[in-house]
Amino acid sequence: MCQRYVLPDQTAAEREFLPETAWWNFAARFNVAPEQYVPAIRMHEGRSEGVMLRWGLIPAWTEHYPTGRPKSSVPVERIDSARIYRDAWLQSRRCILPMAGFYVWRTTAEKFRRPFFVKLTGRSVFGVAAMWDRWVSDEDDVIESCSIIRLAPNALMARIEGPKSGMPAIVRRQDRRVWLDGSASEAAAVLRPYPAERMEAHPVSPRINSRTVDDPGLIRAVV
Repeated sequence: MCQRYVLPDQTAAEREFLPETAWWNFAARFNVAPEQYVPAIRMHEGRSEGVMLRWGLIPAWTEHYPTGRPKSSVPVERIDSARIYRDAWLQSRRCILPMAGFYVWRTTAEKFRRPFFVKLTGRSVFGVAAMWDRWVSDEDDVIESCSIIRLAPNALMARIEGPKSGMPAIVRRQDRRVWLDGSASEAAAVLRPYPAERMEAHPVSPRINSRTVDDPGLIRAVV
């Protein structure tokens, strides 16, 4: 499942998503990791807005700042039942994260985790469904954060990571407004695996395993 991804530059993201208000500020990156702030599209008072959210959801009801592993993704079957996500789902706190691609890992027979870069064929920017929440500390510190929705893998993802893996919920262009502003049942209906034939993947350098590395060479195919 996507634990790192590639972020397009702000101009490309705004051209693709056309936010009515843009509060965000970011540049292209090639190794986005959980706990970092990432751009997201969401609705506010009937208008779309571009904002920066922390990747790794902190539910509003959390009493203390969490110190464990961030919740970077949530299985689609748990969005309306798991305590950490249920309130965000019921309050329609849905968003879309712009991406240019993402990384997944295949475990080889020698137990080596080989990284792959995955992207959409013929598309330089796409959007992934996520949920967000707003946490306020006792000292009035505010963190708005998000988790990616995880679906069952399509054929391409299953070949790389195995049939029990997952894949990010890529939102089709025609479904974006429904995901952001539709009813819960309407939004749930657009969450389906993206067609494998419209995606491609290639192995990349294990340099991606380090969070400190961030350069265009990370997405270059290697033998």
